[in-house]
Parts: sequence; C-alpha cells; structure tokens
Amino acid sequence: MERRQFTDEFKREAVRLASQPGTSKAGISKDLGINASMLHRWTREQEGNPSQIARSKNEMLSSGEFERIRRELAKVKTERDILKKALAYFAVDPK
Repeated sequence: MERRQFTDEFKREAVRLASQPGTSKAGISKDLGINASMLHRWTREQEGNPSQIARSKNEMLSSGEFERIRRELAKVKTERDILKKALAYFAVDPK
C-alpha cells in the first residue's frame, strides 16, 4: 500500500477547519478522510511554526467571507431542491 502525500495547503486548511469554534478534530478528520492523530500532529507542528500559518490574505478566507459562502451554499441547495420538486411535478405524464 502506497503512502498518501498531503500538500502544505491541505494541511493548513485542515488545521484551520479544526480550529473553528464548534468543530471537533475527530469530526473534521473523518470528513477529510484522514486519521485524527494525523490532524493532531499537523496542529502541533503548525503551533510550533507559526510562519506556516501566516499566509497572504488572498489565500485564506476571512470569517466573514466564510459565512457569506456558507449562506450562499444554503441558498443554492434550497433552489436545487425546489427545481428537483418542480421537475418531478412536470415530468408526470397527464392522461
């Protein structure tokens, strides 16, 4: 079995997600398909080397931008569900 390699950007994003309020490292690691101990190690490594976390503002999402994207995603999902129901309604062949 070959070992998976993760980019530094993936690691930084995983640590950022795990540090969000209301999230758990176990839940984030499960969502990302990685072992929880790996996420803990990445967190420790980045705490020891803060220069890895400090990146340009263009690379990281601000909390306001994150919330805006989350609201937009919820709206798009609602629109998708409405369109699915409409498609099912109009797909019925009246006789």
